[in-house]
Order: sequence, then C-alpha cells, then structure tokens
Amino acid sequence: MIEIAVWIGGVMLALGSIACLWRVFKGPSILDRVLALDVMLLIISSALCLDMALNRHTDYLLFTVVACTLGFIGSVTVSRFVSDQRNA
Repeated sequence: MIEIAVWIGGVMLALGSIACLWRVFKGPSILDRVLALDVMLLIISSALCLDMALNRHTDYLLFTVVACTLGFIGSVTVSRFVSDQRNA
C-alpha cells in the first residue's frame, strides 16, 4: 500500500518539478525564478522524504531540514534585496 502512495507522490513531485523548471526558464522576473528554485529545493527534499518513508530509514533527515532552512533564508534575503532596490 505504501508503494502506491509513494508512486503517486513521485508522479506529483515530477509534475511539480517540470512546472518549476518551466518557471525558471520562462519567468519574467528574478523573483519568479527565485521562488521557483525555492520550490524545487522543497520538491527535492520531499522526494528524499518519500524515499525515507519507503525504505524506512532516516538517513536524509538532516539534509532535508538544512535544505528547507537554507531555502527559506535565501528566499527572504532575495525578497528583501529586491524590495530595497525598488524603494531606492
């Protein structure tokens, strides 16, 4: 049963990654591209979580926590930088 859920989740993550890559290449602004790359990092972390659930281990847990934290900090930093440039 868990294999079916992992396959469904994998297909959904694959579709999301295709949409993110499209936004990175097509995105009209730098904010769109940064947000798409942040979502791509979350998709990779989610795929690692799916692998951990399927194989019943926690080897990638530290990487997922660090990757999500760095993605959040990077997005906030870029958004502040862009908002400061628009105000100037």
